[in-house]
Amino acid sequence: MKILKVKNEIEAGKLGSEIILDLVINKDKPVLGLATGSTPISTYNQIIERTNSEKIDWTNVTTFNLDEYKGLKPTDDQSYDFFMRKQLFDHINIKKENTNIPSGSISTNEEANKYDELIAAKGGIDLQLLGLGTNGHVGFNEPPADFNSLTSIVNLVESTIESNARFFAKKEDVPTQAISMGMKSIMSAKKILLIALGESKADAIAQLVNGKVDPSWPCTLLQNHKDVTIIIDEKAASKL
Repeated sequence: MKILKVKNEIEAGKLGSEIILDLVINKDKPVLGLATGSTPISTYNQIIERTNSEKIDWTNVTTFNLDEYKGLKPTDDQSYDFFMRKQLFDHINIKKENTNIPSGSISTNEEANKYDELIAAKGGIDLQLLGLGTNGHVGFNEPPADFNSLTSIVNLVESTIESNARFFAKKEDVPTQAISMGMKSIMSAKKILLIALGESKADAIAQLVNGKVDPSWPCTLLQNHKDVTIIIDEKAASKL
């Protein structure tokens, strides 16, 4: 596990974008796993800036997003499909057919598992970008996490609903379920890049780095992955 400490969100985004773009530039037909939420926005902004200034080609890149709210259509402005188009896809020359996001209309886990089959058919994810929940969740794998889980329908815990309520008009509008890559899905990526920012992530980072592997802190499973890079700012690193 490689830990890279930076001063702030801008530095985290710069470093994150460099790692991702190195793969895009140097690998033939790279497959990226992407994340949503406030954490990766700085990374996406700097990816867009460099892509346009250096004319970096995304036409051979395939992406798979971690998750989507159950019940939201791609046109809903709080869906992760909408988020990805607004924050990244509409600003680079990636092919829409190469972007994959779990469907919010999935109704069974058998249907959700097909997402893993699609990832495998593309050769697996070369680099998976992750954020980190205050309770240690990655994707929407809430504690206690099933470490053998594949993409499935998951229930969101109260702390996650409260955290995400800031993106909605009111808390009652936040979906209570999502479709998320499972822990086994995430661990299948060849490389993992996790970015965590702010004091609210300090407990989870302390568990990830110094704790034992424990389903009550889902992120701790990453200790068993052979290639993990963690980018954290000073506040997120405050309990190390």
